[in-house]
Amino acid sequence: MQNVIDACIANKAKLVFFDNVYSVGGDFVSHITEESPVYPTSNKGEIRAQIGLMLFDLMKIGKIKAIIARAPDFYGIDIGKSILMSLIYKNLASGKKAQWMFNAKVKHSYIYTPDAGKATALLGNTPDAYNQIWNLPTDRKSLTAEQWINLFAKEMGKNNNYKLIPAWKVRLSGAFVPFLKELFEMRYQFDRDYFFDSIKFEKYFKYQPTRYADGVKEIVVQLSGK
Repeated sequence: MQNVIDACIANKAKLVFFDNVYSVGGDFVSHITEESPVYPTSNKGEIRAQIGLMLFDLMKIGKIKAIIARAPDFYGIDIGKSILMSLIYKNLASGKKAQWMFNAKVKHSYIYTPDAGKATALLGNTPDAYNQIWNLPTDRKSLTAEQWINLFAKEMGKNNNYKLIPAWKVRLSGAFVPFLKELFEMRYQFDRDYFFDSIKFEKYFKYQPTRYADGVKEIVVQLSGK
């Protein structure tokens, strides 16, 4: 991050930094805005906080023209890089039960990858958007994992039964699988309601995020045609 910042300053280049919200700790994920405090409660969050603050502090004093574009977890046609797609779509497409972790009855915001791409491009090409934090456009009607499973199952013509992986099992498996160890550390994003608020972006750009039902339908059509 320091190298990127130094290079931008040296070349008088603007920076659009695509960030996540790991730096917002478990006490504040129920409503995440651009003003949510940087209060990490995980090792991953500590690193993201340090990276973000490096840039934000220089933005405030005018050393660099930059944008911090934040996104929650995402879903789209890239199955392997989305927890939601891996645990729900991939399993259903393979004739298996959908899976989820920790708690399937709490709500969680996800951004549709086409929205994330379009919004980041919009920000980068809008001079007045610089030296600010922006939450990228995300459907405000957060769904529980059970509701996500129902959406995918309906569009795919599959059974909506699912298997829940409890916290103790994720923690136990983490002793052998590093990814699951990290996932257990980040469980606060999945064991309680998690709402990502993008109203600032929506109002400024008059942008309507893709509805979850529409996104799921588009994904199933695209993937079934491959």
